[in-house]
Amino acid sequence: MPKARGMVETEADLRPLLIDLAPQVAEACAAGPPAGAEGHRARMRARLLAAGPDALLDHELIEMLLFLALPRRDTRAIARGLLARFGSFGNALSASVSELRQVEGLGEAGIAALKTVQAAALRLMRHEVLDRPVLSNWEHLLGYLSAALARERVEHFRVLFLDSRNRLIADEAQGKGTVNHTPVYPREVIRRALELHATALILVHNHPSGDPTPSEGDLAMTAQIQAAATALGITLHDHLIIGNGRHLSFRQERLL
Repeated sequence: MPKARGMVETEADLRPLLIDLAPQVAEACAAGPPAGAEGHRARMRARLLAAGPDALLDHELIEMLLFLALPRRDTRAIARGLLARFGSFGNALSASVSELRQVEGLGEAGIAALKTVQAAALRLMRHEVLDRPVLSNWEHLLGYLSAALARERVEHFRVLFLDSRNRLIADEAQGKGTVNHTPVYPREVIRRALELHATALILVHNHPSGDPTPSEGDLAMTAQIQAAATALGITLHDHLIIGNGRHLSFRQERLL
């Protein structure tokens, strides 16, 4: 059967094609990586894959994240603007959507990219807490709670509901307030514990000021929840206050 035009069956057939392509191949090799933004991105990708994330500075890591969401933009200025505005990589990821909308050039796609990475990081840390006894996994728990709450601008109150083996059943937000107060209703906390068949609780809230020292209101609210829980055979293991880089345990401070 005659060979169709353009078919390559033998090495002899391939040689003319290689000869024809040689000038183009030599030109591409001499040119090196692409110039401009594409070349910059290619070099960062190579460093990341060769040496890991520690090879990139904070603004470069944000750049890489943003150019996945903003492929037609040079994201260097946006990344530097985020760090200048919020002060750190972690603060940029944790900033509210309304704050991020004020960053020029970021847009909805860029905001969604930042919040996706924040959610992925929290979910990964939360996974380290699930299906394990919380009391023997304390460092992972504190790491997860600090990542979730330490940079919040207002107070958030959460309850960790545990089963009889002290494994996490649910981690639920019970309230969101102002910079120094969150309304908490002990009866709602206990009602939810009964619905989940929880046998133990850990209370958690943050202090946006960064100082985890409990207020008089914190002490009174904790005492009310402990009294209601004890009356129904539910154990209150602890109340954790998360500051910025610091935390306080009621149990360790002998406040429970």
